[in-house]
Formats: sequence, structure tokens, C-alpha cells
Amino acid sequence: MNRENFFRKFDKIVGQFGDAKPTILLHSCCGPCSSSVLELLSKYFDVTVLWYNPNLYPEAEYDKRLKTQKQLIDAIAGDGVQAKLLVEPWRSEDYFSRIKGLENEPEEGKRCLECFKIRLEETARIASERGFEWFCTTLTVSSRKDAVAINAIGREAEAKYGVKWLPSEFKKREGNHRSIILSEKYGLYRQEYCGCVFSLVNREKNDEN
Repeated sequence: MNRENFFRKFDKIVGQFGDAKPTILLHSCCGPCSSSVLELLSKYFDVTVLWYNPNLYPEAEYDKRLKTQKQLIDAIAGDGVQAKLLVEPWRSEDYFSRIKGLENEPEEGKRCLECFKIRLEETARIASERGFEWFCTTLTVSSRKDAVAINAIGREAEAKYGVKWLPSEFKKREGNHRSIILSEKYGLYRQEYCGCVFSLVNREKNDEN
């Protein structure tokens, strides 16, 4: 699929809303990545951010990134961007049970795909359970995340849970650059590794070299 089609589909969907603002459950991987996404989505949706990231390690890092997410939502409200927050507790066992056997996979490989799947499946499940009309994720704002794979996972979760997936490639149209600008504006903590213990170990190895 042509990557640009994701935003074309996005435009077509939101163009049909008129004055209505349907509800959407937005999975957020971190505050900085969610900044430009919230700025965009709040124009078209009644947004609730879901904080479910069992991949994050250690727990102190989970808490630090959650604090940053809350900081962003409070700060961006001052600029007219409204969003609610739904927090799931740190359940690292969800992640480790899901990636068992993939511990030695390289970064951005099969282990990362399972990490995307567990978070998007849980987002879709909660969205369906709580009556949200749409669900989505901030993951596609990252220049290092595969938007094609993420959208495919989102569509699979849509079929499984019966809640509509919003196609996206939020890194496009300066989305990634805008997230950097907003992170600086609001003084957000910007993490130095993706989040899991494996990415932490890789970062520490690189720091030693």
C-alpha cells in the first residue's frame, strides 16, 4: 500500500463528520509523540488518551512517562486542545508473556511487532467495551515505526473487536517535526530509548562504545 494513502483515507473519513465529533480512544506510546497527534485529532474527535504500555521498563520509567503524558494534557489544554486520560496500570507480565521466544530478535523486528499488537489489541478491546466509535495510536508519528505494519495490526484489531480503526501515518505532513516543537514548548521529558528492557540494554551498550 502506498504510504500516502493513509492520510488520504484519514482526510476522507474526517471530511464526512461535519460538525459532529465522534469519540476516539487514542493509544499513546508517550507524551512527546502524542503532542502533535492530539493537536490534529482534537479538531475532529472527542479524544480520550489510553495509557497502556506494559513494554515500558523499569516501572519507574513507566511512571515518569505517565507523568509526562499528564503534563502534556494539562499544558495543551491551555491552547484549546482538550483530551481526557484513561490509565491502565503497569502490567509488565502482559508484555513478557507475549514476546516469549523473541528476546533475541533485533530492534524493529518481530518482537516489536508483537509489542505493537498487544497494545493495539488492548486499545481496541477497551474501546469496544466502553463504547468508543474509533480507536487509533500515536505510534505512526515516529520516523522509526512502520506505518504499514501498524495500520495492518489496527485493521486486524478492528475486525476482532468491532470498533473502527482510524488509518494514520502521523509522521507525515510535518507531524514528527511538530511533535518535537511542541515537546520543547511544553518542556516535556523526551526519553532516550524506545521503552522496553531490550532497547534500554542496547542504548547502554551504545553509550559504552
